[in-house]
Amino acid sequence: MAPAEPAAATPRRGYGALWASVPRELGFLILTMPIAITGLVVVSTVFFTGVGMIALVVGIFLMIAAFFTARGFGTLELVRLRWAGRPEIRRPQWPRTDGTGGFWRATFSPFVDGHYWLYLLHTLVVNPIVSVFSWTVTIAWVSGALGGLTGWIWQPFIPADDRGFWLNQWILDRIAPGTASLVDPVAGERVLELLLGVMFLLTLPLVFRGLTLMHDGVARGMLGAWRSEALEREVAELSASRGAAVQAEDASLRRLERDIHDGPQQRLVRLQMDLASIERRLDQDPEAARALIAEARDQARETLDELRALSRGFAPPLLQDRGLGSALGALAARSPVTVAFDNGLGADASLPAPIERNAYFIAAELLTNVAKHSAATAARLRVQTRALADGTHWLDLWVTDNGRGGASVAAGHGLAGLDDRVRGLRGVLVVDSPAGGPTVVGAHIPFQPVGAGSGASEPVTPPTV
Repeated sequence: MAPAEPAAATPRRGYGALWASVPRELGFLILTMPIAITGLVVVSTVFFTGVGMIALVVGIFLMIAAFFTARGFGTLELVRLRWAGRPEIRRPQWPRTDGTGGFWRATFSPFVDGHYWLYLLHTLVVNPIVSVFSWTVTIAWVSGALGGLTGWIWQPFIPADDRGFWLNQWILDRIAPGTASLVDPVAGERVLELLLGVMFLLTLPLVFRGLTLMHDGVARGMLGAWRSEALEREVAELSASRGAAVQAEDASLRRLERDIHDGPQQRLVRLQMDLASIERRLDQDPEAARALIAEARDQARETLDELRALSRGFAPPLLQDRGLGSALGALAARSPVTVAFDNGLGADASLPAPIERNAYFIAAELLTNVAKHSAATAARLRVQTRALADGTHWLDLWVTDNGRGGASVAAGHGLAGLDDRVRGLRGVLVVDSPAGGPTVVGAHIPFQPVGAGSGASEPVTPPTV
């Protein structure tokens, strides 16, 4: 049971897309200056009051309050930009303030965190200046468009005065000297205002987009996370995923060691004892020796069966020779439970060998759990690859059964080790197993196709399932 891929929506482009964004961008720009001035008044009052009272203990805490208030206004700016349709800006990794690092360390962390100072500078200086400019241009452009387009309606109701200067006549004198007197100045002024209103209206979405991009650029430079933080986070994620993979492999090896010790090793010890007994009785009691030979043959057959069962946890030669699809098909055919195999891998599926080997292990473990714990009578195994719009490639492996349900990735359950293995591959394990069934388990693993260039990349995001 594979997740359905959402239909790719074709984004609107060009001038029409700019007009579609006008309402959101106008809402963003029209509220910019009131919010910026409010932030300036509140934060400056609290911060500089704290600076003036720094000799007293309360002054330090007032400055800390100003830092957190500036952080709130900066975060509001990021939220508003996202609401205006701009791509999300990655937020900084703020220090923990839950007391786990100590009360005083959490309390005074804003003084040593550069992000707090940038947020303070943005709230006190940068945002008020930029906002006054963008708000003024927004009001001027909206007023010019509305006034020019509607002036011919309301201007006749305004009492006439002795105007000594008409803009339309001045322009006509510059273009064609002597023709200004041939045009009625009032009618010419109405036509000029209408043309200016049309010009303001046509350029309105371009101006709004430019002003919004200006705020977006300032926010990305001052309110966003630093690249070094993204690198540190990726290193931490890689360390955690590799640690999870090592733990999963260690648990698998310990389980395999225990299974060999409790199964084939004990049978081989018994077989060795039977062979020694046969050797002693072969001349004195051939009939008893013949019976022991039959028992030894049964012991050897059972030992071979157990070794074959254990070897299913290792990558079979079929996986290396014919690929993941053929190996999973053979695995499904050997399952004690009837398994329908749905192979969605194309003939050109260029999967790396480690991904194929891990996918085979995951499928083998899932089918083993189905046979041992689910009480299912039928199951389905599906595998496929997907290429997403962001250039990432995913291997999706699903196992569905009609058993009693109740599967969980909680500690102590059978799927916990699989979850560690999948996370070690930077993937995600999805489990849907209500009481009474059915159970659906999906493993989604990112991979780089064989032959694709290698290099550092951004951390992948699990696909929506």
